[in-house]
Order: sequence, then C-alpha cells, then structure tokens
Amino acid sequence: MSRAGYYRFQLCGQAQQADMDLRSQMQRIALRWPAYGYRRVHAELLRQGWTINHKRVLRLLRADNLLCVRRRKFMFGTTDSRHGLPIYPNLAAGMVLTSIDQLWVADITYIRLQWEFVYLAVLLDAFSRRCLGWALQRSLESALVLEALRMTLTRRRPPPGLVHHSDRGVQYASRDYTAQLEQHGIRISMSRLATPYDNAQAESFIKTLKYEEVYRTEYRDLEQAKALMGQFLEKVYNQQRLHSALGYRPPLEFERSLRPVRALGKGRA
Repeated sequence: MSRAGYYRFQLCGQAQQADMDLRSQMQRIALRWPAYGYRRVHAELLRQGWTINHKRVLRLLRADNLLCVRRRKFMFGTTDSRHGLPIYPNLAAGMVLTSIDQLWVADITYIRLQWEFVYLAVLLDAFSRRCLGWALQRSLESALVLEALRMTLTRRRPPPGLVHHSDRGVQYASRDYTAQLEQHGIRISMSRLATPYDNAQAESFIKTLKYEEVYRTEYRDLEQAKALMGQFLEKVYNQQRLHSALGYRPPLEFERSLRPVRALGKGRA
C-alpha cells in the first residue's frame, strides 16, 4: 500500500467513527424531543459543541427516519363568546415588545383523560414565551382562569400598564376576572370576533403543548394529569425546550439573559 493510500484509509476510519458518534447523538435528541424538527435538532447540537451544517442534519435525520411526524388533532371548542358581558378592544395588535411584563397572553384548551375531558388555562409572557401561570380543572367556569391568573401574580409584580390579551370567551370577560386585572392596574385586550390570529402566540403555545406532551401521554385521572402537566410546563417547556424566536434558547434562560441589561439601564437612569 502506498503512503498516501495508508493515510487516506486512516482518515476514512476517523470520519466514519465521527459520523457514527454524530448520528448517535442525533438519535438521543430525537428520542428525547420527538416533536423537534431539523432546525431545533441542529440548534441543540450546536449548544452541545458540534460543528455541523443544518442541511447535513436534515439529510441525516431523513436517512435515519427521525424526522418528526405530526398527528392530526381532534377539534373541541372551549370559547363561548356569545354573552352580554363587556368586550374590550384589541390593544396587543400595535404593540412593539422590548422586554418582559409588557404583554401577557392567555388561552384555554381541553385535555382528554381516560374517562373524561378536563380544561387547561395558561398565561404566557409574550416577549419571553415563558408560561407564567396555569390551572387544570374539570370545569370551564371563571374559577379556572382565575387560578391561572393568581399563580401568575404570585410570580410576577407587573408594572402599571401591562396588557392582558385573550379571546372573547366568557371566562375572560367575567366580572370577577376583569376586576382582578383592573385591581392590579392591568389593561384588558381581546381578540376581534372570529379572528384567532389575534392571539397567535397563545395558539402556537397550545399547539406545541398538544404535540409535545398531550398527544404523547395517556392520562389516567386529573391528579396524574396535573402532576405530568406541571412537570412539562415548569421543567421541560420553561427550562429546556428551545424556541426559535428566542435564538433557540429556553424561556427561563432567555429571561435571565435580560436581567443584566435591565439592571444596567436602571443604573444609568
């Protein structure tokens, strides 16, 4: 064998081993995050120190049959906007967000248990995508959204003028809920009639929740559902899941990165 042929043989063996290591790591990511597309898998590899092009990630995922497959969802209505309660204008449409606690978005969805349906209310910070509060109950009454709001208010002390945006559902328009918002100096905003795009961030979160947690889990009862939902929202979604809108960082990591900048700005003032 020639000297050049010998060195080519060595390099080929090293490349094959590196390729196997890469594919093994991609499989671990795909097993942990079955709903990740190739962009998030690529971002996760970069965070782990790999140097790789996103096109190669897509090619290898396709070759190994690791691309995520979305399930079709069963549609179930949770919004009842046919009521005589006050409706508020859409204040969120023209907002340009520069920090947290400027806009909170809220929504409700259903979750199928073994023998019944239960309902989940969530409140998110629109800038950081962090889930601030949530509640899971058997009833769609206003107590559901009030529980999620109270959890949020124990974690955050919003400045006056913060906007709370939701759909026109009777739960968010109820006197108890709007009184709680007004008591804390929070401005109320609601989507236009039959325009779900006005609450697109909350709708996007619900889709992520369904594909990455609900559709992958068989909940036995309400107690088990609460435990698993809390684990996903507090530990997985807020602290681990990568968000493309945040530069492929988890919401909690993104919020922590803002604190030095905010503190510096206050010191200069």
